[in-house]
Amino acid sequence: VNTTSTVVDAYSKHIKRLKERVEKLNEEVAVLQSSNHQTSSPSVKVETLEKGFRIKVFSEKTCPSLLMAVLEAFEELGLQILDATVSCAHYFTLEAISEGEGQFDVSRDGQVVKQALLQAIRSWNQNSEQE
Repeated sequence: VNTTSTVVDAYSKHIKRLKERVEKLNEEVAVLQSSNHQTSSPSVKVETLEKGFRIKVFSEKTCPSLLMAVLEAFEELGLQILDATVSCAHYFTLEAISEGEGQFDVSRDGQVVKQALLQAIRSWNQNSEQE
């Protein structure tokens, strides 16, 4: 009888340690997932062309409203989209060739376009997190 209670006690302690280890690992996973969420922010690349820009936007997070936010930013900037490829299936990706409507100094305004798009994406991201 004494041997049985010793074995049961040992198993109980082992199970308790395993549960504690699983709990600790779950906490670590949660921390890693939240840090990945923060580091996987959308990327925007703007390449200056002769009369416009090649714009690439990528985000692991996707939603049709992200496309709308990007298109609205183009409109506010006065950019005319000449050609675009968009995917919203598993992630969001957009590659567009645009041309400014006269007011752009292409050699200087690539950074303006990039900052405006990043701001539009940040606003979209804040709005989507509130919902």
